[in-house]
Amino acid sequence: MSKVDKAIRERAEIWLTSVFDEETRKEVRRMMDEDTAALADAFYKDLEFGTGGLRGVMGVGTNRMNKYTVGMATQGLADYILKSFPALERPSVAIAHDCRNNSEYFTRITADVLTANGIQVFVFDDLRPTPLLSFAVRELKCQAGIVITASHNPPEYNGYKVYWEDGGQLVPPHDKNIIEEVTRTAVEDIRFQADPTLITKLEETFDRQYLKQIQSLSLNPEVNRSHSDLQIVFTPIHGTTVRLVPQALAAFGFKSVYNVPEQDVTDGNFPTVESPNPEEAAAFKMALDKAREVDADLVMATDPDGDRLGVGIKNDRGEYILLNGNQCATLLTWYILEQMKQKDGLTGREYIVKTIVTSDLLSRIAEDYDVEFYDVLTGFKYIAEKMRLLEGKKKFLCGGEESYGFLVGDLVRDKDAVISCCMVAEAAAWAKSRNMTLYDLLRSIYVKHGLYVESLVSLTRKGIEGGREIKAMMDRFRRQPPESISGLTVARILDYQSGIDRDIYLDQEFPIDLPSANVLQFVLEDGTRITMRPSGTEPKIKFYFSCNAGLDHIENYEKVREELLGRIKAIQEDLGTG
Repeated sequence: MSKVDKAIRERAEIWLTSVFDEETRKEVRRMMDEDTAALADAFYKDLEFGTGGLRGVMGVGTNRMNKYTVGMATQGLADYILKSFPALERPSVAIAHDCRNNSEYFTRITADVLTANGIQVFVFDDLRPTPLLSFAVRELKCQAGIVITASHNPPEYNGYKVYWEDGGQLVPPHDKNIIEEVTRTAVEDIRFQADPTLITKLEETFDRQYLKQIQSLSLNPEVNRSHSDLQIVFTPIHGTTVRLVPQALAAFGFKSVYNVPEQDVTDGNFPTVESPNPEEAAAFKMALDKAREVDADLVMATDPDGDRLGVGIKNDRGEYILLNGNQCATLLTWYILEQMKQKDGLTGREYIVKTIVTSDLLSRIAEDYDVEFYDVLTGFKYIAEKMRLLEGKKKFLCGGEESYGFLVGDLVRDKDAVISCCMVAEAAAWAKSRNMTLYDLLRSIYVKHGLYVESLVSLTRKGIEGGREIKAMMDRFRRQPPESISGLTVARILDYQSGIDRDIYLDQEFPIDLPSANVLQFVLEDGTRITMRPSGTEPKIKFYFSCNAGLDHIENYEKVREELLGRIKAIQEDLGTG
C-alpha cells in the first residue's frame, strides 16, 4: 500500500467497513494486496455528472459504476426531487435501460431506492431506447427520468443519465444541486428497502403512443407510400432499437427493411464489433455487407441506447460511403426547411439549434430560409434547454450535433435515432422521386451554400496522470495561444470559460452569451475554425476542425473536398494533433 496515495488508501479503507457487502469488501482487499494501480484508479475520485451524466467502468470503488455509487446517486436525486416538489403528494420518475451488462441490475437498484423514498416509479418492462424515456417523462408528466446506459462506450462501461421534468438531460442549476445532494449522501443514508406497490411497468402499448406521434412528423407521406420499396438495411448493433426502428419505418410506409440477424441479438458484450459506435466505420461492416447483397439504397445503424444514428449511402460510382454527423444533420436540416417552405409552413416563428462544434453550414442554410438559429454549448441537453426556454413562443423544427445526434420536432427532448432514421429514409425517398440520390442532394446543397469539411481528433488520456495532462494542454493553449496556425493568422479567440470573444484584427473583446464551459476556439483568417474541449463523459480531449470553400459545380466536389482535407491535415500537424 505504500505506493498508493494516503487519501486514496483512506477512501478505499472505508469500503472495508460492514456497511458494504462481503463481495465488495473482498474485491477491495484483493486490489490492496495484488493490484494497487487498479485500486488507485478505482478510488482516486468520485464519479461526477458530465455532459452525459454519470458514466464509468463497472466495478468496486468510488470511481466505478456499482450498487453503491448508483445507490448514492439515486438517493441524492430522490432527496432533491422531494425538496424541489414539496407540494406534490407523490412525485414520479420514469426509468429505462439499455442492453449493457448489469443494466437491469442497476435499474432494479434505482427503482428500489426511489420507491423506498416514497417516489412513484414507471419502469419499462424491457430494454428501450433513450429517446423513448425522454418521451415518457413528458407523456406521463414525471418530475424526472433515468436511463441506465453508457451509450456507445466499450462493454466495460455503464452509466446513469438523469432527465428533468421537461424531458431534457440535467442542466444548471439542477445538475450541480444534485451532485451536492449526492456528495452529502453517505452509503449509510441509502434507502434500499423497496416499496413494490409504487412500481408501474410500461409495456409495448406505451411504445405505440410514441410511434403514433412519430408518424405525424412525416412531411411527405405520399412520397413514402409511392417509394415504399426503398431498399433499407438497418442494424441496432445489439442495442435497444431492434424493434422500434423497423416498426417506425413501417409506420412511415417503408416495407423493404433488411436487418443484420447477428446484430439483432441484444448483448452487452457487443460480440460482432470492437466498438458499438456508429461514428466508427468498423461498426458498419456487417451492415454494408448486407447492403451490397441486397443492393440497398440506404444503410443505417444506431448506437446501443438508440440516440445516435450513422448513415451509409451510395456515391456517384455506386460505392457505399458513410456520412459523418455534420453531413447527416445538413441533409436533414435542408430537407425539413425546404419542405416546410414548399408547404408554406414557415411563418417566421420557427428556429433550429446546433452546438458550437457542429458545422456552421447549418446556420448558413437556416439564414437562406430566414429561419432563426441558435448556437449552444456541446451536449444535446443544451439544445433541450433552448427548447424549454422557447416553448410556447417559437416553434422548434430540428436540432443537431456533430456527434451523430439529431432531433426532429418536439416530441422528445434528446437526440432521437428512431425519429432520425425515419426522416433520413423519407429524405432518400423524396430525392428518389426526383431521380436523385442523397449523395446528389448533399452535393447540390454544397453548391448552393458552400462546401464544409470537418474532422475530429480525440486524444485519450486515462487515469490520474491523463486528467492532469488534459488540463495542462488546455492551460497551455489559453496562456500562449498561437498567433498563426499552418501559415494562417489567428483572427479570433473565443474562450468559453472566461466568456470572452477576442477579435485580434479589431483589438476588441466581445461577451459570449453562453454559460461558462472549458472550451477554446481559434478562428483563422480564412474562416477555418478549431475547437478544443475535454470530454465530459470520457478520458479524452477533443479537437474539432472545420474548413469551408465555395463549390462552383457539383463535378468539382471531390477536388475541393480533397483541398480542404489537405488544409485540415496541415493544421493538425502544426498543432501536434495529426
